[in-house]
Amino acid sequence: MIPDRKIRRSVEKNPTDTVRIMTTGRIELGPTGRTVAANVRRLRESRGLTLRALSAALKERGRPLSADAINKIENGDGNETRGIRRVDVDDLMALAVALDVSPLALLLPHDARETTEITAAGQVAGREAWTWGRAFEPLGYRQITDEDERTRALMAFHLASSPVGITQQSRQRLEAADDGPSVD
Repeated sequence: MIPDRKIRRSVEKNPTDTVRIMTTGRIELGPTGRTVAANVRRLRESRGLTLRALSAALKERGRPLSADAINKIENGDGNETRGIRRVDVDDLMALAVALDVSPLALLLPHDARETTEITAAGQVAGREAWTWGRAFEPLGYRQITDEDERTRALMAFHLASSPVGITQQSRQRLEAADDGPSVD
């Protein structure tokens, strides 16, 4: 293990965007990592791309990943004993661009009819996962029974989940919901 102070000194001496940290320990993938691995393999194969062809497409887009690295990403889709590789957010975006899909198509289950496991949320209906991912409703929204609380939760979710320029209508609705009568 590299001591933290050595990493800090290295970053201070070399102020770049790249920090290389090698690890020899076992890499554990969570449920979202396994979903990404399965979706990368499924989408690559459905497009008739070899590992080398996807690697070339990523290199053309400025995010080179070797065919071996992609193979290690895909190995995370099961209980493989072979080498695996985590996908960082920049890899995820580049893979989505190269595969011509939304990043959600990599992050969420392909079949919305089944239950899936979401990191930090546990088991979730696939449809609920997609509704959440597409910023339509927060996770657990349909379990809220109080109508005012549901309205506030939905509006707060929209406000926090939408980029500047799209949030004004949600903000207005949230303010209107807060100004309404309160029942204690």
